[in-house]
Order: sequence, then C-alpha cells, then structure tokens
Amino acid sequence: MDNFTFYNPVKLIFGKGQLEALPNEVAAYGKKVLLVYGGGSIKRNGVYEEVVNQLSKINAEVVELSGVEPNPRVSTVRKGIEICKNEDVEFVLAVGGGSTIDATKAIVTGAKTDIDIWDIVTKKEQVNDALPFGTVLTIAATGSEMNAGSVITNWETHEKHGWGTPSTFPKFSILDPSNTFSVPRDQTVYGIVDIMSHVLEHYFHQAGNTLVQDRFCESILRTVIETAPKLLDDLENYEYRETMMLSGTLALNGMLNMGYRGDWATHNLEHAVSAVHDIPHGGGLAIIFPNWMKHVLDDTNTDRFKQLAVRVFNVEAEGLSDRDVALEGINKLREFWNDIGAPATLADYDIDQNTVEEMADKTVIARPEFGNFKKLSRQDSVEIFKASL
Repeated sequence: MDNFTFYNPVKLIFGKGQLEALPNEVAAYGKKVLLVYGGGSIKRNGVYEEVVNQLSKINAEVVELSGVEPNPRVSTVRKGIEICKNEDVEFVLAVGGGSTIDATKAIVTGAKTDIDIWDIVTKKEQVNDALPFGTVLTIAATGSEMNAGSVITNWETHEKHGWGTPSTFPKFSILDPSNTFSVPRDQTVYGIVDIMSHVLEHYFHQAGNTLVQDRFCESILRTVIETAPKLLDDLENYEYRETMMLSGTLALNGMLNMGYRGDWATHNLEHAVSAVHDIPHGGGLAIIFPNWMKHVLDDTNTDRFKQLAVRVFNVEAEGLSDRDVALEGINKLREFWNDIGAPATLADYDIDQNTVEEMADKTVIARPEFGNFKKLSRQDSVEIFKASL
C-alpha cells in the first residue's frame, strides 16, 4: 500500500435520542445559529421542531435558510453566505442529508472570505478557513456527515464539481437512525446505491497489499446487500436503518481508503449527467457504474473484478474463465440494483443520445483525462454514456 496520513476530527454522536446532545455541542461555538435545511421534510417528520426545541435550551438566536436542492446550487449557497455575513452568524447547523450538508460546507467557507464561492469550488482560489458547523443527519447516503468533501452545482453554467478543504469537516454530527424512518422508498434506494458506489470507488485502485482495506470494503458491501431488501420491506425498522446509516458513514469517512487512492471516474460521469439533467445522484450512479465496470475491464485488471465477484456476489469460479467470473460479478451488481428498484438506463429519466456529447464535454472540464484505476478520455465518456442509454 502507499504511505498515508489519516485525519478525521469529526465527533460522531450516534444512536437513538442523541439529539439531546445538540445544545451542549452548539454552545461550545456560539449562540447565533444559521439553520440550513432542504424542502421541508424535517418539518413534516418532526425533526425541525425537535431541533428548535433543543436550541432553545441554550437561548440560541436562530436564523434559517431553507430550500436547499437535492443537487445543491451555488445560488442557494450564496444566499446562505449573505445571511451569515449580514447576521453575524457564529455557527451553522445542517439538518438533512448530503445535499444540505454539502451546501453548508460551501456556506461556512464563503462566509469567511470575500472570494466568490464558485471560484473556490472550481479550485481557482484556495482558502482554509470556515465558520464552525455541525450536522443532524436525516438520510443515509453520502457520508458527508463525516468528511470534508462537498459537491455543488452551478445551474447557470450546467457544471457540478466536487471540492473540499481541511476546514470543511463538521465539528460534530448527530446520527439518530429514527430520523431516517420517514425517508421514502425511492430515496432509500438511492441512498443504498450511493453507499455501495462509494465503497466500489475505493475498491478499484492500483495499490498493492491492501488486504485489510479490501476486506473492510467487502464486508460493508455484503452487509448493505444483506440489509437492503429487509429495510425496503420495513422502512421503519430501527435496526435496519441503524445498519444502513453506519454503513453510509463508514463508506466515505476515509477509513476504507487508507493507503491508496480509489478511482472516482463514475462519480465524475454522474456529475456530468446531473449537471445537464438534474437527476438524483444515486439514480445516476446505478445506471453508470456497471457500464463503467464493463468498459474498463481488461486483461490487466481482471483479478480485482474477479475478487469482487467471488467475495461479495458469491460467484462460483469453477469452470469459468477469470473474465467470465468478472462479468458475472458485474451482472450480479446490476441485478441487485434492479431488484431493489434502482434505475438501469438513462432512458428511465428520459435522457437520450441528444445530450451525450454535451455530457461528455462536462467530464473533461477540469482535465483531459480522469479516473485513477484506469484513465478515461472524453471518448470513453461518450462510449459509457451510449452504453447507459
């Protein structure tokens, strides 16, 4: 494996009733709080009222930014930055899923500088300062509650970029699986796909001697595969929600990829699709990931695909070539996602070949090649998108 330094300062507060920790956690940073949330589901399921009640225990002065989009937009981020500056906000609290948390990471960064936040997201400018913030997670999916990464969309230019700084780690994250009971079935499916995709992005790498890390990845994948059907049949089952929530956090908090760098080409491809068509991130990943796998599979990397097929999807290798075992593993992944109701083609979102070239252009905005397991070009993007139609 490669040399590495592991750093994750997030205080994870996990379990039933843990929202009671909120007052003491927030009070350590200030009482002028910006509350950031999405389309209003936290008001319908009671989480909003509970959060406000907890903040009242420290006499917090709360201002709000609602309406964060599923693919959070830089225009909304700029509104949050303006509120922070005008209201002298001391602490920001994100209540919601990955989109709300991602937007918050951009808000707290922009609040401490006069540089336009989009220039920071697109890495034209660098900063390393931010307002302190925490999270109350309401959906298991992105892992943004325990990492420094963020993805922001500019709808005016149809761009979507990932970014992050050492200052965009949450100070704390409160994870009560009960707060995910109201997540509807389709959003639960997208979260499951997102969690698995993060693990798979780690799994496809070029480093050697990653026996421990491989087993970490495989165990989470097997656990999610085992739990997902049961959860989808019983959406308010605490134990299933608990398992999925912890899986989502572990999938992207840096522990799985100690000592190597994963691929991340599929995320780049999906970002291009949703930048143009604004589709759910998990839905796009479900469509693209198996097609990326088939596209990059070759004689130099068959062993890794075979290992995944055998260890995670229980493919019987006897009597099959290594390539056939690898392909069967890819097919098993597609079948599993189909079985839980994830989309399989871009046509499921009414996307046809007319925007393939435009989407391919988006994949190489930052650099002419992307991906770490196998380098891809714009033409590779075109071929993968066409295979996904």
